[in-house]
Amino acid sequence: MPKAFDEAVWRLLRKIPRGRVTTYKRIAAALGKPGGARAVGNACGKNPRAPQVPCHRVVKSDGSIGGYAKGAGKKISLLRSERVGIRGNRVLELKKIIFRF
Repeated sequence: MPKAFDEAVWRLLRKIPRGRVTTYKRIAAALGKPGGARAVGNACGKNPRAPQVPCHRVVKSDGSIGGYAKGAGKKISLLRSERVGIRGNRVLELKKIIFRF
């Protein structure tokens, strides 16, 4: 059974629109856990409804892709299908497409 924290992360993930991304750190802060970025990543990794619950829209604060249970290549493919610009393993123009809660 998922922890309440995991469920809260998954609820926030549903709010991130196509073509936008947010960071593990921003989700943690939105949940009142400013030091909880790693816990957010763990919750994303346990997401049983990916990609319908879009954990692929969560990246590191520096714009790098971060992890994805189905592999970084799949995460990049999903983001590109939503017209998120990526070069190498980094999101382009992160400040323009960041989603704020």
